[in-house]
Amino acid sequence: MKPRATTGPVDRRLTTHRWLREDTTRRYGEPNMKVFTTGQVAKICKVAPRTVSKWFDSGRLKGYRIPGSQDRRIPREYLIKFLKEHGMPLGDLEDEAMAKCLIVAQDQVLIENLKRELPPEKAFKVAVAASGFEAGIQAESFSPDCIIVDFSIGKIESVQICQNLRKNVDFTDVILIALLPDDGQPMSFDRSAINETFKKPFDAHLLAERLRTLIGAKKELV
Repeated sequence: MKPRATTGPVDRRLTTHRWLREDTTRRYGEPNMKVFTTGQVAKICKVAPRTVSKWFDSGRLKGYRIPGSQDRRIPREYLIKFLKEHGMPLGDLEDEAMAKCLIVAQDQVLIENLKRELPPEKAFKVAVAASGFEAGIQAESFSPDCIIVDFSIGKIESVQICQNLRKNVDFTDVILIALLPDDGQPMSFDRSAINETFKKPFDAHLLAERLRTLIGAKKELV
C-alpha cells in the first residue's frame, strides 16, 4: 500500500483552535457535547452506571439505543430536563441550560435595561461588547445563543458584525437581533443575516420574552 501523500508540515497555529473545539466534544458536560453515554451521565449525576441504566430502562430518562447493541445514548436536552424534573443539580450542565446573550452596544442605559430583563434567575447569561472587535472575541469565548446588536454604534460596523458572524460556520445558528434607532432617518441595508429587528425605544420585557421563545426552541432553559 502506498503511503498517503502529504502536502508538507502543518501550521499548528491554523489547527490548534479546531483541535480544541473537537476535543471538547469528547468530554462530558462540555457545551458542544450533544449526546451522553450512561457512564458519562453517571459521572454528571454522581451515581453508579447501573442506576442510570435503570432510569433509562424504566422510561424515566429518555434516550435511544445504538442499533445492533445494548449501548444507550441520552441526548443533552433530555438529560437536562430529567435533572430539573427531579430537583437534581445541573452541575457542569448549568451553563447549557441558560440562554446566553451577547449585547453589542455602547449605550449604558440600554445595556442596564436589557440586563434587568435578562437576569440569571430567568435563565439568562449576559455578556457585553462595545465594538465589532470585542464582539468577535466575546463570540468566540462566550458561545452565545443570541447576539443583540445596537445599530447606534454605527450602521456600517453593525452590518459588518452581522455579516461576519453569518460567514463563520460556528455562528450560523446564532440568533441575531438588530436594535434600530428611531431617528427619523431611513435605514436601508441587507437584512438577510438578521433574524428580527426592534426599533428603539422598545419594550425590553417583550424582547426578553421573544428571546425565551426563540432560544427555548433550541435548548432547555432553567
